[in-house]
Amino acid sequence: MTLRAEAAAIAAFLARDDAGSAAAALEGLHPSLVAHLLGDLTAAEAVRALSLLPVRRRAQVFGYLEPPEQLRLAAVMPREALGALFAAMDPDERADLYKRLPEPVREAIMPGLAAAEREDIRKLAAYPETQVGAVMTSAYAALRAEQTAAEAIETLRREAPDRETIYDAYVIDEGRALLGVVSLRDLLLAPPEARVGRFMRSEVIKVAADAPRAEAVRLIREYDLLALPVVNGGGKLVGIVTADDAMDVAEREELRRIQAFGGAAALGGPDLDLLNSPQRRIFSARFLWLAILTVFGLGTSHIVAGQQEILEKAIVLAAFIAPIVDMGGNTGSQTATMVIRAMALGQVALRFADFWRVLKRDLPVALALGVCVALLEAVLAVATKSIGWEVVAVVGLSMLACTTGGSLVGLALPFAARAMRQDPATLSAPVITSIMDMVGVMIYFGIAWIFLGHLLAGG
Repeated sequence: MTLRAEAAAIAAFLARDDAGSAAAALEGLHPSLVAHLLGDLTAAEAVRALSLLPVRRRAQVFGYLEPPEQLRLAAVMPREALGALFAAMDPDERADLYKRLPEPVREAIMPGLAAAEREDIRKLAAYPETQVGAVMTSAYAALRAEQTAAEAIETLRREAPDRETIYDAYVIDEGRALLGVVSLRDLLLAPPEARVGRFMRSEVIKVAADAPRAEAVRLIREYDLLALPVVNGGGKLVGIVTADDAMDVAEREELRRIQAFGGAAALGGPDLDLLNSPQRRIFSARFLWLAILTVFGLGTSHIVAGQQEILEKAIVLAAFIAPIVDMGGNTGSQTATMVIRAMALGQVALRFADFWRVLKRDLPVALALGVCVALLEAVLAVATKSIGWEVVAVVGLSMLACTTGGSLVGLALPFAARAMRQDPATLSAPVITSIMDMVGVMIYFGIAWIFLGHLLAGG
């Protein structure tokens, strides 16, 4: 049975108040499947279906829902039920939901939570979305150096249900300073009476809570970690970032880069979602980029309009404007994409040595592409149009210059963005194309004046 069919069956059970059959249909399904299934129900039906699950399982399902879906259900969920759900959710997911809820809803559910939970929510929700602290969880396993291996195993057995992972436990002192890390394997292999401080690993890969969240992703990938401890400015352990949370961050970053590079990024706000973001917000984000590009286009049109005199003497030049200026934007976008990808993979950084290394590799390729495309354009121009050698020279040299120049601009702009502490992905493909349209027109008519300027003097 498909999820849509199962959702229809559950809706039918709920319609005739057959809670037992609805609960039986949900039983045994993975929480992610239940979350997908709820998307095919109305908000009221989904909330009723959730209420049939044990509260812990209900929280797991809710964690798999996309943010817009969480808000849709939270809006119709009784405040008592929402408070119970909050108390059962993992700390990081609870903090994320808290930040999305309207202020009146926050104020309504906070009094029903335990003091420790309220403090935990406020602490995790205080970090900006761009920092590691916003994606960490406080549900980590902590041990003391003076505990024996047997005592540590008993501690993990007792705390396991409420922890994100127990495969790595972090050794802290009374002030919660991070002293070391010990794996579950180490504990099982150690003599029961051995003190944790004797066999823990003191060299711990960690990250600051106020570091960019991409740094956590990089460290987890580089060191193949299941979890990464997060410390504050004083070196105290405040949370961990798990590998699955890092994967979620990486996916969101990749989505944001794709949107930004395509000129559809929402500046100063969360990522756009084609199916879930409000249409007004999608329109405003895309219109902003298009308005910026319109200004570039207007400048380009003014440059072309100023060449009326030479175009009247050699009207055939007008036929080659589009392919020449488009080539600069196309090659610029290609190169920028490769540079941004190299930056994302950590292959290059904001260093002159890396810029010079990339330039030395790209310049021969850019020149070769320029020569090949210029020759191809010249051959096609001669084969399809009756033009003289001067026009052929203008077209060929302009194509060479625009192709090579576009590649160099596409190479330089990501480094320039990094130097200005901006994400290189925000230099979107349409922006690069628009810049090269203007530069390409200037190059084209500059070369045309060099070769064909005598026509005006003779006219």
